[in-house]
Amino acid sequence: MTHTPSRAGGDPLAHVPEGQVPSSQQGARLLDLVRVMARLRGPGGCPWDAEQTHQTLARHLLEETHELLEAIDAGDDDAMRDELGDVLLQVVFHAQLAADDGRWDVDDVAEGLVAKLVTRHPHVFGDVEVSGADEVLVNWERLKAAEAGERRAVDDDIPASLPSLARASKVQRRAAGWGFEWSSAGAALEALREEVDELTGSVAVASADPAHVEEEIGDVLFATVALARKVGVDAESALRRTVRVFSERYERFVELAAERGLDAETADEREVRALFRETKDPEEAPEEVPKEVEPS
Repeated sequence: MTHTPSRAGGDPLAHVPEGQVPSSQQGARLLDLVRVMARLRGPGGCPWDAEQTHQTLARHLLEETHELLEAIDAGDDDAMRDELGDVLLQVVFHAQLAADDGRWDVDDVAEGLVAKLVTRHPHVFGDVEVSGADEVLVNWERLKAAEAGERRAVDDDIPASLPSLARASKVQRRAAGWGFEWSSAGAALEALREEVDELTGSVAVASADPAHVEEEIGDVLFATVALARKVGVDAESALRRTVRVFSERYERFVELAAERGLDAETADEREVRALFRETKDPEEAPEEVPKEVEPS
């Protein structure tokens, strides 16, 4: 039986910490950003900014988000700061569009976010106790479901456009909030082994049905995401990192093959695999494992 944790009591805004804003300039530059954006959209401002709508800006938000992800994956601190600014611009831009129409403004956006952070962190702003980060994520989903007033479909309001691994993780996290969760990483790993065994059996059949194999591969991927969640790894970030590392190693492989006169298309598979193993840098320090982040 699941239990919905109590919220932090009273007005969420009353829980905002008092004292100085913990940033180098007390948040003053954020206010400057709001002023500049209003000026760009105002009379005598920028014609391009004045023409924009939520719809025309949508692709820019997507592009800036992907550029930020690249900076994060590359560990480029300067680029990360710049790209975060570009993403922040999109937030302020959309808020200014709504303000110009008299619907809401950036303060309403921030107020809603503050209220969400306070109410969904009762272990910080209330008297709820948690055993660790996993329970925080589960409580988040329970509180979110309680806000809706009734149980929703497990994939309700989860965008179909999300990358599949990220969407699978979000669906699983919501199900965990309702009590459907593996008890341990070991149990999740055993479930993954079972799915791999079923896939192996499907592929081993000479007349394998492609649709059935696709289904089994999907089950393996879904079980992999479940295991990743249990060990605190974000599957989407992990796969993105692996693709990047493979791409880098493949380029080294091509160079080595050219140096040794090896034609990968005609060479023995064992030769190819042995050469590819040489591209792994034994001195390369392990990167920080990407962790699951709090849902929205």
